[in-house]
Amino acid sequence: MDRPTLRGGPRQAAALLAAVITATVFCTADTIARSYPFGPRTRDVNDLGNQYVPFHAHLWDLLHGKADGGLLINWQSGFGSSFLPDLGTYLSSPFALLVAVFPRDEIDLAVYVVIVLKTACAGAAMAWLLLSLRPGRWWAAGLLGAAYALCGWSVADGSYNPMWLDGLVALPLLCLVGEWALAGRRRLLGVLVVALAWIANFYTGYMATLGAGLVLLLRLWLSGLPRRRALGVAGRAAATVALGVGLSAPLVIVIYFGTKHAYPGRVTTFSPVATQDLLARMLPTTYGFSSPGLYVGMTALLLALALPFHRAVPTRVRAGWSVLVLLAVLSMQWTPTHLAWHAFTTPNGSPYRQTFVVCGLLVIAAWHSLSYGAPGRRALGAAGALLALIAAVASGSGLVRSFVWPILGVSAAGALAGLFLLNRAQREHPAGDGAGVTGEGARPVGDVRRRSLLAALAVVLLICTQFGEATATSAVATRLRLAHLDDYAPWGARQQRQADAIAQADDWPRYRTDPGREETVGNDPLMVGGQGAQYYSSLTADVYSRMLTALGGGWTSRGRNVQSLDNAVTDAVFSVGARVHSPPDPHQNWFPQDGSGVTVTRQDVPPLVTVRSTEAPAQGGTGVAAFGTSPYRNQELLLGTRVYTVPRITVRTSAGKQPDAGNDSRPGLRIGTSGRKAGAHKPTITAQCPAGDEVYLWAPHFSGTARLTGEAATGPTGLFRSDYPVSKIAAMEPLGRVPASGHVRIELSPNRTGTVPDGAVGCLDTGKLNSAVQRLKATGATRVSVDDGTVRAELPAGSKGTAVVAAPRIAGWRCAAGNAPAVPAKEYYGLIAVPLDGSATSITCSFHPPGLRLGAAVGGAALLALAVLGAVAAVRRRRASGRPALPTTTRPRERTAAAL
Repeated sequence: MDRPTLRGGPRQAAALLAAVITATVFCTADTIARSYPFGPRTRDVNDLGNQYVPFHAHLWDLLHGKADGGLLINWQSGFGSSFLPDLGTYLSSPFALLVAVFPRDEIDLAVYVVIVLKTACAGAAMAWLLLSLRPGRWWAAGLLGAAYALCGWSVADGSYNPMWLDGLVALPLLCLVGEWALAGRRRLLGVLVVALAWIANFYTGYMATLGAGLVLLLRLWLSGLPRRRALGVAGRAAATVALGVGLSAPLVIVIYFGTKHAYPGRVTTFSPVATQDLLARMLPTTYGFSSPGLYVGMTALLLALALPFHRAVPTRVRAGWSVLVLLAVLSMQWTPTHLAWHAFTTPNGSPYRQTFVVCGLLVIAAWHSLSYGAPGRRALGAAGALLALIAAVASGSGLVRSFVWPILGVSAAGALAGLFLLNRAQREHPAGDGAGVTGEGARPVGDVRRRSLLAALAVVLLICTQFGEATATSAVATRLRLAHLDDYAPWGARQQRQADAIAQADDWPRYRTDPGREETVGNDPLMVGGQGAQYYSSLTADVYSRMLTALGGGWTSRGRNVQSLDNAVTDAVFSVGARVHSPPDPHQNWFPQDGSGVTVTRQDVPPLVTVRSTEAPAQGGTGVAAFGTSPYRNQELLLGTRVYTVPRITVRTSAGKQPDAGNDSRPGLRIGTSGRKAGAHKPTITAQCPAGDEVYLWAPHFSGTARLTGEAATGPTGLFRSDYPVSKIAAMEPLGRVPASGHVRIELSPNRTGTVPDGAVGCLDTGKLNSAVQRLKATGATRVSVDDGTVRAELPAGSKGTAVVAAPRIAGWRCAAGNAPAVPAKEYYGLIAVPLDGSATSITCSFHPPGLRLGAAVGGAALLALAVLGAVAAVRRRRASGRPALPTTTRPRERTAAAL
């Protein structure tokens, strides 16, 4: 059992075994959990459904030439958003390109395959690394490689954050780069590996680089190299990292500047989890969103625990790896080191994203424990006692559910028995693998057979134990994650109907087609097509989120998931000529259902570029400083015409009383849920408006439904969704037409306590709006063309004032009127603006992401430095090959990296 049976050597065999175990466990667990694609339960939880699958769908469109936009601008989301930072954040992994070979309507399956392949490759890379660190049994390296790939962090967090899995792959590869630096080999390849790791995902690539640096420092300490040589190795490694990161700079620096211009997320303070929760996550089948998934399997954990007591392992090796693992675990709980792991920013969401590095260190420590020979009874006994202590402390954690104990007992017993049998087989034949079995000193054939039987039994027991507990842990994580997080339906008939309707209505850039207010995921335009307001990214521009909010838009994820806004005025401002209307998503049980199908409404709108007679307002900060508190008046500022009546409103509770006032974070009058019982009166809003006007309700901190009653009871029901503390606000909703009496009565059905602000009702004069649209069309662009990051528009002769492009003025836009040189674009209440003096008959606006030029300069310098170093090395090799060979003398052999 100790020799590889596959051609190519032990490392290839171990890598293949690790990949096969990992992929098989992953798919088997999803089959048991009845999760997609092996069951009816969706995998699209949280940001996997809202962001990652839609962005991969957009990548599919880009690769097939069907996207609106290119690498610089995504014209489908957020009325025009910077795409290169999103590409670097979500899609820059080489694995992502595999989506192109799948059908468009199987994008969920494509992302699933990418996730499985990344996880399997992580196991293969770790198995390869282990045998590079020390020789040992190939099947054991494969088993521990799979243990790393299926660690608790991977199955609980990485499996629905596919871009993080690139860090899981990168850690063992970067450790290999450290080995090459230690041996003075493969310098060019090392630089390319570092660059690829940072390009694939710079965030987890940074964490993996820190982890690999710690491994290299320990290896240098264990090597016993003279200080000068050790410093030389460290210098080579640092240069390799610097050049690799430099090559990734064109993407990484663009992402960095993208975060600086993004809407600010929630500011969080790190709070370490309780010790019992930390230790509980080392056990199989435990799950917790905010705790570190340190599970690596019982075999790896027992080997790591046995390392300090394993006398066959050199003392320095035992002490070094044991201390490194202990310090790494403790660093997760201390705020300064926690910040260092996360690039000095506490993350939103799961706070222990560096856990995969600690799991990798645990597995490497386990390998050092096993590669010197299976631990004996004393070491295994000590490891078992430590495991019992961990379990005892973890028993006080709420993360340890009843089913954990039998699985823990069986897996611990299986791992201990397997390691005991392996040690017994080792003692049966202490001479080593394949030592002589014939001739003088040969052992009896029966002893050889007995040893082989014991070794085979140990291997089967260890692999089966690892397979069973890892499958159970992954299945439990899949089921509990689905119960804990928001989830979304995979591609189905609903999305296909929407995509078909959009394809028929689409006429970009003549006008936009919005996929609709009734969203399926947070990035519907990327999934089903069109060019809408909806956009969800960690890099959603601050100016865009604030502008849409000021216009009455809604959002979730604390302002970074901007929703579509179904409003005739904003449709005119942003040139939305077609709008899709769908029934509420049946997968989201919060919404009331109806039997309507997908429909498309059309509206006569101005072109993408219009001309306003006034100059762009002087603004600072975000570019939306001139907006006031009323979204109706803010819409009129952008339109240039007064079209709304904003009446005084009267709000009454279900008891008919004046509501109490809200607080500063939710201004307005407080509306409770006391009237939700059948037959009970409901809270109301009353107002007086001109007959025939369209009624809109703006109540960002109200949650529930609203509808017109009385004479105007045939209008649509408005759906509002907000929460407290505020992580989402509701968008303005149309409710129907004002009846002939002019009396507006809105009935509210709250599902939680919320508020109704002053000026909540707006009544739109559609006649005035149509007149304003015709004026904008008469003076607007006669022709507009859009090509990735460039907008060109031809204007009527003698146009004066300001040309306004119906796209947010995010950082990076430069514009020119006529043949004038391009200058940074002006702003018109958050939109792109170009001053006109009457001489220009065209404008051209081009977009370059902030940081692209700087990143290109840094990347070019790194490439030049790499070329120079490569040329110098080539010259030295050529000179050395031309010299006569010098006589060698016998010197004491230095300790090599492989001997550590």
